[in-house]
Amino acid sequence: MPVERPAIEPLRTTYKLQLLSGEQLDQLQQATLRILEDVGVKFPSVKALAIFADHGAQVDHETQIVKIPRDLVRKAMATVPRYFQVGARDPSCDFHLEDGVTYFTTDGCGVETIDVPNPVWPETRQRQPSCKADVGRMAHIADYLSSIAFYWPMVSAQDYPATAPLHELDASFNNTVKHVQTETVMDEPMARCAVEMAQVVAGDEATMRQRPPLSSLICTIAPLAQDVGGMESALVFAEAGLPVGFMSMANTGSTAPATPAGTVVLADAEIVAAMALIQMAYPSAPVYHSLMPGMMHPRTGAYLGSAWEGGLFNAVGVELAHTWGVPTLAGSFGTDAQVPGWQSATEAGAILLLCALCGAETGSGMGLLESCTLLYPEAILLDTDIYHRVRINAAGLDTSLEALALEVIKEVGPRGHFLKQRHTRDHMRQRQFSDLVAQPKAGGGYRDPIEVAREKVDWILEHHQPEPLDEAKQAELKRILEAAERELS
Repeated sequence: MPVERPAIEPLRTTYKLQLLSGEQLDQLQQATLRILEDVGVKFPSVKALAIFADHGAQVDHETQIVKIPRDLVRKAMATVPRYFQVGARDPSCDFHLEDGVTYFTTDGCGVETIDVPNPVWPETRQRQPSCKADVGRMAHIADYLSSIAFYWPMVSAQDYPATAPLHELDASFNNTVKHVQTETVMDEPMARCAVEMAQVVAGDEATMRQRPPLSSLICTIAPLAQDVGGMESALVFAEAGLPVGFMSMANTGSTAPATPAGTVVLADAEIVAAMALIQMAYPSAPVYHSLMPGMMHPRTGAYLGSAWEGGLFNAVGVELAHTWGVPTLAGSFGTDAQVPGWQSATEAGAILLLCALCGAETGSGMGLLESCTLLYPEAILLDTDIYHRVRINAAGLDTSLEALALEVIKEVGPRGHFLKQRHTRDHMRQRQFSDLVAQPKAGGGYRDPIEVAREKVDWILEHHQPEPLDEAKQAELKRILEAAERELS
């Protein structure tokens, strides 16, 4: 029998943490403005350069570098909506960005999958290139998890190399009723196909604009550059009313200065320049800020997404985005671990709580390892366990009279027992416990949580059936894909 999908449970915080002082945040913002005005950012897009020139920026068409006066930056950023609506195929999965609530998504753009022994994945437990079916299976799992409010295609559809981003959207829309956010639609023709797909899912243009079922995330190119396809696809999304965000993954010591503060302002300049472009072209278009730098290991040159100082980047990015008056997508998982275990758990929990307490509206990173490249399907269940631990602790402590239980304490008295009290029965039913840890095994002791997580992957795939997309809409998505294959290949 199919099981009912649990409701989305975002992180709700009853208190807020501020890492940086107002003076420090002003220093960072002023440094960003100075970089944009004096150094500039490269925009290798004729369309982008024309928009900047029309609005009074200093544009060098030969070098494609744009220098933006600080007053022009502030004018553009002032039109960004502080919060906006995020739609879904199922209206019950819609959500509106708001203060004190953080909605989470998976990680994305992985390139390899570790097989899981179940009827759907072959029992090999080996690395293999990811494919469209992996995108769909993980969307199926994410559709069930209450920790996931919206879905990033977790891995790439490498079996459709020319049009992989569109096939990732097709697999996502067909396997989850939740909002989908693409990180791989990176040119104008493909963006127009993606918008067409979003309108099919929404039903019509007006609904798509009011309750957008699709959004986009574009990575900048450190240091201080943009991608031509990324900028032009962002303009297409903004024109259609679909939210679009910009993420910098500047790397401390290689593509960014060797100091965290230097990395932050360089990354922020890349993000703000792109956001300003969108606001100049389409004032009040929904956009968001995402600062997720890494750090170069000085002995190996390796990219570290979760170095000791890495968590600070993500939380500071949240506070800096709010200084600009814009919503943010925070990175909170994204482990460098190669297998699920101690390292992946250690690198996730503290950063997740920090970003939630700093007020991130959305967050990402659940379910991938090896710096967001490798999919162990059970990892999303392990990350979900961490997520719910943080969710419960971030909600704070109930100190109502009912929770203080003074009458019950008086009735039981010294050396008594609370087990037979109705208050105990009622409230123990409200307590929440992990379904991965402390699971007893035959003969005594407890089962390995990773083994339990693998079994739960099987259980979700077998028992949860995402609501199918209407057959007419499936056919229309197929038509768009076939046309894209002919035109874009």
